[in-house]
Amino acid sequence: MDVAKLSARVKAILLTPKAEWPVIAAEPATVASLYTDYILLLAAIPAVCSFIKSTMIGYGVPLLSGTYRLGIGSGLTTAITTYVFTLVGVFIVALIVEALAPTFGGEKNRVQALKVVAYAYTSSWIAGIAYLIPGLSFLILLAGAIYGIYLLYLGLPPTMKCPPAKAAGYTALTFVVAIVLSWIIAYAVASVGGPGRFGGFGRFQSATGSPAAVTFDRNSAAGQLQQWAAGVEAANKRAEVAQKSGDPQAAAAAAGGVLAAAIGGGAKVEALAPDRLKVFLPDTLGGLKRSTASAERNGALGMQVAEAKAHYQDDSGRGLDLDIIDLGSARGLAAFASWAGTESEKETETGYEKTYKQGDRLIHERWDSSGKNGEYGAVLAERFSVKVAGAASGIEEIKSDFGSLNLSGLEALRSEGVQSN
Repeated sequence: MDVAKLSARVKAILLTPKAEWPVIAAEPATVASLYTDYILLLAAIPAVCSFIKSTMIGYGVPLLSGTYRLGIGSGLTTAITTYVFTLVGVFIVALIVEALAPTFGGEKNRVQALKVVAYAYTSSWIAGIAYLIPGLSFLILLAGAIYGIYLLYLGLPPTMKCPPAKAAGYTALTFVVAIVLSWIIAYAVASVGGPGRFGGFGRFQSATGSPAAVTFDRNSAAGQLQQWAAGVEAANKRAEVAQKSGDPQAAAAAAGGVLAAAIGGGAKVEALAPDRLKVFLPDTLGGLKRSTASAERNGALGMQVAEAKAHYQDDSGRGLDLDIIDLGSARGLAAFASWAGTESEKETETGYEKTYKQGDRLIHERWDSSGKNGEYGAVLAERFSVKVAGAASGIEEIKSDFGSLNLSGLEALRSEGVQSN
């Protein structure tokens, strides 16, 4: 994956689409190369951002002056399922665009159909960042969808060779199909217990040959992304070999490896064992004694996450909750947010909520002065999510409680269980 080329393509298709579509139409490509070089990464943006929003930031509940969050397991299942079904949905819409081509005076061509669908979806995928922007997400997502219709309208004549006069009807019918398919995907994501029932991810193997010749500093955002891409490409190649072997079990395992590499930051990661994570729950926190504690590790499709939780309380009823999560195989989701420099801030009459970078940590804090409660958390080492929440005299008190934890010890385990691809 050429990161510089991908970035330039995104910018061109969004800012100068009329000039870019003929260039896209003339480019040599395959279904596999379009997925590997473009779709796999761009389609991950909404899934990653919604995962961060639903599990780390949460949704405000005004009447209750609180914040609702999904558990890490539910959030991860939803993100993976959404991502996988999106990848399939793009291909299905492309098949329909191809089938409709003669009806509107165009030429049937599967690769060209996938091009026009994938690049038209760009604005919607980029708009997925809006999940992290309080109050504006709906408007930005809507704008991304509307602009995507315009991109499709401009792209159908050069890619599918349809007369410009028939592009409006072609676009309208394709849009209706995409809407219906989005409903089906939304229903599937809500009803499927996990991504394990869906197969075939491995068919999108790499066919592009060697990685990009352009290289970036390993510590830069582009460099981190390039390393991630190399890991995914390596997993794709293993999936291709496994498929050709004719061994169903090997093919299934390799397909799971592609998914693990995609959301694991280019590496397969074994999450910490429960007893390893539980030692980071201190006996006391903020002068309060620990009343309950638990730790667990869960996995699916060869991927794992682990979580340790504890509640602290005194005789007056004041309480604090400590939650430590090893994102394990899903650490790539946190890495995406870190590389992108994710930031958001919201002020209310009684408090605030914000997410920002502090050094190499992604920080989230919230305070409600009316209820005298808040939370302070961080993603450490692009792998561990640690959060302290509860009643306090002010946010500084919760920050102090957070700072008393053995955070450096946890960060020292960043490479434990990591298996390079």
